[in-house]
Amino acid sequence: MSDIDTLRNSHCRPRSGAEHRLPESRTHALLAELPGWQAIEAGAAIEKTFRFPDYYRTLAFVNALAFIAHREDHHPDLGVHYDRVVVRYSTHDVGGLSENDFICAARVEALATDSR
Repeated sequence: MSDIDTLRNSHCRPRSGAEHRLPESRTHALLAELPGWQAIEAGAAIEKTFRFPDYYRTLAFVNALAFIAHREDHHPDLGVHYDRVVVRYSTHDVGGLSENDFICAARVEALATDSR
């Protein structure tokens, strides 16, 4: 089982403090398993743009993503447009990226793959 499969089957936990910030090497290893996701803001966040054929499918994706965010209590920044959604994760309480960001990114990636 890959790291991403393991994360997809995990749940977010409260994380606070720099000791929960992922090292750059771990961030790069996990990003390599998430197609289309990229590190931004000097590695303090990850982001991906998901594209859809119409507004209905865009909002259906946003609603499903909102359910994941609520259930995991880890909420992304979203840019919602007619045919695309920009999803950005970071863990403000650790000052960068934590495992929670990748748990949610892996779940969102599975959601996007299942909905196409």
